[in-house]
Parts: sequence; structure tokens; C-alpha cells
Amino acid sequence: MYIHKHTYTHTHKHMCCSIYMLYAMTFLNFIKVSFNKIEHVLKYNNVLDFFPFFFLQTDRRTRTESPALAEDAQPTESEKEIYNQVNVVLKDAEGILEDLQSYRGAGHEIREAIQHPADEKLQEKAWGAVVPLVGKLKTFYEFSQRLEAALRGLLGALTSTPYSPTQHLEREQALAKQFAEILHFTLRFDELKMTNPAIQNDFSYYRRTLSRMRINNVPAEGENEVNNELANRMSLFYAEATPMLKTLSDATTKFVSENKNLPIENTTDCLSTMASVCRVMLETPEYRSRFTNEETVSFCLRVMVGVIILYDHVHPVGAFAKTSKIDMKGCIKVLKDQPPNSVEGLLNALRYTTKHLNDETTSKQIKSMLQ
Repeated sequence: MYIHKHTYTHTHKHMCCSIYMLYAMTFLNFIKVSFNKIEHVLKYNNVLDFFPFFFLQTDRRTRTESPALAEDAQPTESEKEIYNQVNVVLKDAEGILEDLQSYRGAGHEIREAIQHPADEKLQEKAWGAVVPLVGKLKTFYEFSQRLEAALRGLLGALTSTPYSPTQHLEREQALAKQFAEILHFTLRFDELKMTNPAIQNDFSYYRRTLSRMRINNVPAEGENEVNNELANRMSLFYAEATPMLKTLSDATTKFVSENKNLPIENTTDCLSTMASVCRVMLETPEYRSRFTNEETVSFCLRVMVGVIILYDHVHPVGAFAKTSKIDMKGCIKVLKDQPPNSVEGLLNALRYTTKHLNDETTSKQIKSMLQ
């Protein structure tokens, strides 16, 4: 089976990779501040005073941003094994997003086939259009499984004893950056998926047609590509509003339940610290005014929302309770302060992918902010 894939020049790929890494390094620069101070400040919900050394410098030739105080985060010897495993996955992330963004579906062919059920040529044309698209959907699904494994590896490295979560984030800069990159990819994937109904329509048609072919004992070209068991799992995946986030949320919950000897705070404190860092970056005019590239802002927003959702699934009372270490009102306000069209997908992720939003312990004000 042939799956059409856009080709890109070497220069384009290099530029995409460089920009992608730049967003991660902007986040990383904040992570590189004194985490002993952050641990103290988080108790008083005021991180601002402890980011005095952050600034971005702009390359006059390329007009791109880079953190002035953070060198490239190269993995230490102790990080290299996990870093290399995760890096293999992340190298494919940009291509997955490009394929998803260019996904147009087979809506026209499917409608024609449904409207003319006796026309064998139209049936064959629709099937021929859908099979390669299902191959793409299979690739996306399989990538979610690889991403889940990568996340679990990073969680293990960033929450292990004897170091505290904040010490891990300071010591293991390369892994912290990869964690942020995974969250950025995840939110971007789900934003694209939510606005593309063709994905579920194509897959539903594929399954219906495959079932009919089996009943009629007609050989099906696509069955070897996606067997029934895999089709069931893919169907559950694409039925989710935010399938990648659901995958990572389940993976984080499973990680905590399988590591009962590890204090749950090791995981939740890591997530809440990252959320606080992102919020400060975005709500402080002094820092925000230095973001000349709006994609840097988008990167921070996606990482912030991603860690909030993971925290809400892992913490016993979630991210919206008064005792939460995440300033949810502040985070939601940051989102609401952005142009509406740019954050609706992220707000929907908080509305529909979190676990505790509708709990009685969630304040009416927070619920109102997300209505």
C-alpha cells in the first residue's frame, strides 16, 4: 500500500527543527533558575521575585530568540540512555504533525459511494481512497504508543530518589526539555485532531466496509494493514476528543500506581513546578514583552496546559482544589488573556480532558472561568 507523504527540503526540515528546539530552550531557561528558591516560593504562590536573571537575546542576523543564560542542554552521562531513547521518538514528531495537518480525508468519495450503493466503481474508488488514509491513522496511533513509552521513561528519571523533583529538573536539563517537547507535541496534535472530523468519518467508513466485505467473503486489501484487534484499539483512541492527552494521562496514572514505593509528591511536585514556571513566563509583562515570536508563547501555553492535565489525573484531589499547588485561576486567566482563536483548543482540553473540574471541591469561580 502506498501512503502519500509530502516531501520537504533539507533546509525546511532544519529550520523546523531549529525553531522547535528554540521554543523548548526558552522554557528550559526558566527551569535553570534556583529551584531551592522555587520550592520555597511555591508555598506562598509567588514565583515572580525569583526569576530576576531571565532574559532573551535576539540574534540580529536571524531575528530569532534564544535564552541568554542557558547553554544547550546536552545530556550528562547518567541521562544519555533515556535521552537517546526519547530523542528517537521526538525526531519523528514534526513529521507526524505535518502529516496530520495535511490530512484531508476521503469525504467526497465516501459520500458518492453511500449515495450510489450499486455503483461498484464508486465503491472501489472510495475504498481505494480510504485504505491509505487508514494507514496514516495507524501510524499516528502507533506513534502515540511510542510517545507513551518515552513519557514513562522521562517520569522515571525525573522523579526517582534521592533527589527532589525540583532538583531533578535542575540537574537533568536535557530530560526536562524533552518532557516539555512531548507536551508541546501532544497539545498540538490534539488541537489538529479536534478540528478534523474527517479522521473519524474515514475510519468509521473503513470499519463498516471491512465488516461488509467479511460477511460477503470479499478479500479486503486493507485488512492486513489494520486487523480487527488493532482497529478496535484505534477506534477507542480516535473516539477521544484529545487522544494524545488521554494516552499520556493514562500513562502518568499508571506510572504512579505501578511505583507505589515512590512518593506521589515526586510526580505532582514536578508537574506543578513546571506549570508555575510557564504561568510566570506568560503573565509577567517584563518577560512576556521579550517574546518576539508568538510561537514561543504557544509553546509555553501548551506545556502549561499539558502538565495541569497530567497533575489533575495523578493527584488525589486534582488541580482544581484549594489545596492544589497549581494556581488554576492564574493559569486560566493567562489563557483567557490570549486571542480567543489561539487558545480555544487548550481551554477545551481543560474542560473535557481533566478529571476533577466538575468535583464539588472545585470553586464556582473556576468553573465559571471555563464555561
